[in-house]
Amino acid sequence: MEKLTHAANAVSVLKDGDVLLVGGFMMAGSPETLIKALLETSEVKNLTVVSNDTGTTDSNMIKVMKQGRVVKVHGSYIGSNPMTGQMLIDDADSVTLYPQGTLAEKLRCGGAGIAGFYTPVGVGTIIENGKEKRTFGDREFLLETALRGNVAFVKATVADKFGNCYMRGSTKNFGAIMARAADFVIAEAKKIVEIGELDPELVTIPGIFIDALVQSEDI
Repeated sequence: MEKLTHAANAVSVLKDGDVLLVGGFMMAGSPETLIKALLETSEVKNLTVVSNDTGTTDSNMIKVMKQGRVVKVHGSYIGSNPMTGQMLIDDADSVTLYPQGTLAEKLRCGGAGIAGFYTPVGVGTIIENGKEKRTFGDREFLLETALRGNVAFVKATVADKFGNCYMRGSTKNFGAIMARAADFVIAEAKKIVEIGELDPELVTIPGIFIDALVQSEDI
């Protein structure tokens, strides 16, 4: 199946009300080409965005949010995107915050088919509100459930035309796990090579998880 396509065509799979997973840690590994295509070529709305930080004032996600197309956010750190902070002020239920490791594990479980997990992180804080709590040994743990998306946007350093992706260094961050936790995964890559040119030892995300591949404008 041909995976290489244009960004506008790739993001057209999004539908109103979808849960969109967006990789990146601040601007590191942020799929800006795909978010720009969402901004400029798609009119989908009522999106739930799952992102570590929803980007910064220099990213394209804040422009999507300014259009009023994001109604809910699941994240960890939102201090660099004032739009997300304003959402939290205006409607506390519109933004759900998790400890960073908890967010990552919720996504990992979503990709692994695991319904949930118990963690001691957040016990005794507002994080535990409304969550099941159990004691194992002499410690209390909170139940966290898995998190999945309808579509994921991720960014690779190099990808081959089958979709095998190499993510360099810290750009792996959330993209590497989000690619396993969505029904349809779109990767943008700074460099795209022929099948067989990417060293298998460098593959961060196997191509079986990638449904569409786009050339990144950030080359």
